[in-house]
Amino acid sequence: MKVAFFSTKSYDITSFEKHSNDAHEFIFYESSLNTKTAKLTQDCDAVCAFVNDHLHERTIKLLAKYGVKLIAMRCAGFNNVDIKAAQAANIKVVRVPAYSPMAVAEHASALILTLNRKTHKAYNRVREGNFSLERLTGFDLYEKTVGVVGTGKIGQYFIKIMKGYGCNVIAYDLYPSDAVKALGVSYVSMDELLEKSDIISLHCPLTEDTHHLIGKEAFSKMKKGAMLINTSRGALIDTVEAVEALKNKTLEYFGIDVYEQEEKLFFRDLSENIIMDDVISRLISFPNVLITSHQGFLTHEALDKIAEVTIKNLTDFENGIKSDNEVIID
Repeated sequence: MKVAFFSTKSYDITSFEKHSNDAHEFIFYESSLNTKTAKLTQDCDAVCAFVNDHLHERTIKLLAKYGVKLIAMRCAGFNNVDIKAAQAANIKVVRVPAYSPMAVAEHASALILTLNRKTHKAYNRVREGNFSLERLTGFDLYEKTVGVVGTGKIGQYFIKIMKGYGCNVIAYDLYPSDAVKALGVSYVSMDELLEKSDIISLHCPLTEDTHHLIGKEAFSKMKKGAMLINTSRGALIDTVEAVEALKNKTLEYFGIDVYEQEEKLFFRDLSENIIMDDVISRLISFPNVLITSHQGFLTHEALDKIAEVTIKNLTDFENGIKSDNEVIID
């Protein structure tokens, strides 16, 4: 199969070429997939896309026109794909439902530890010869209440990490897991989770129902001085309201690896540019905010798994084998 890859970086090329075994012909493009770049898929059987590619109805119609029969997402999420439009165009959509839940869960815990113990600030101080401990005081994670929203594979591994620190973990999910209950975790309502949690970590998908799940109303119910962590999808949080929550000190700590408007910022070097996004510029100005640019998935193990599963998805499609990783909406 001839496959056009979009939004690719050096680590994508390295991992896919490592696992390809010349089974398919790969063409790598750094540009994102949208209506303007869809023409690059001419004579391709499939496209391989990522989280910020625009696979809306117009793009999908163009892909169908150029002969594309498969959209292979090299990630778990597919909120940026119009699945109904793809089905109407007879284009199948596959994804990588689980590549390394440990990678994302561990990154969430790293955000918590860094924000709490201010190791990023200590690192910069020491490099400048400043060995003062002033304003570096944190808190014990032990016996703090951690609220986990979404208890899929990533959420479950995150829960195990937090239980290892001796935290009291509560959870919210529309579909409670017996495996999570077996870990001694209680499922509660969203309101109760907001009211009781010292730390809230989001591990749920982005859907119409979860868009701005944490907004003005949620912040008003949140425990004063809480920490909020998001390693899932940026639009789970109304970022403008998060700024207000930081200003009124409802939020004492805010750590994000995803951002609602990240597609114009993340995965590129803008160090010599003026950042035109006023909201993220405001967030960066807060001393109690930590932002990483969607790197939670970025481990050697996760990249290997993404490549392996994506290539298997391509091969299964080519061989007419029905894949468990196909996304279907009734």
